[in-house]
Amino acid sequence: MAPPAGPVRAPEAGGTAGVRIRAARKEAGLTQQGLSAAVQVSRQTIIAMETGDYAPSVYLALKVAKALNASVEDLWDAEPAGDQ
Repeated sequence: MAPPAGPVRAPEAGGTAGVRIRAARKEAGLTQQGLSAAVQVSRQTIIAMETGDYAPSVYLALKVAKALNASVEDLWDAEPAGDQ
C-alpha cells in the first residue's frame, strides 16, 4: 500500500512545537527566509512547521535544531524538561 499523498501533518495543528520553533527562530535573529536558506527548504516549509501543518523528517528536524542552536527535544518533545 502506497503512503498517502500530500503534506505530512503534525498530530495537533498549531501545537507547541510550532510555537517553540518560531520563538527559537526569533531568538536566533533569523527570518523565516533565513532559516529556510540555512536548512535548504522553502520558506513555505518553515511556515508550515511553525503553524503545525507539517511534521518534518528526522533529518530536517536535526538540521532545524542545529540552525537554531537547540536540540530536537527542545523543539518537538511533547513535554520538554522545562515545561513539566
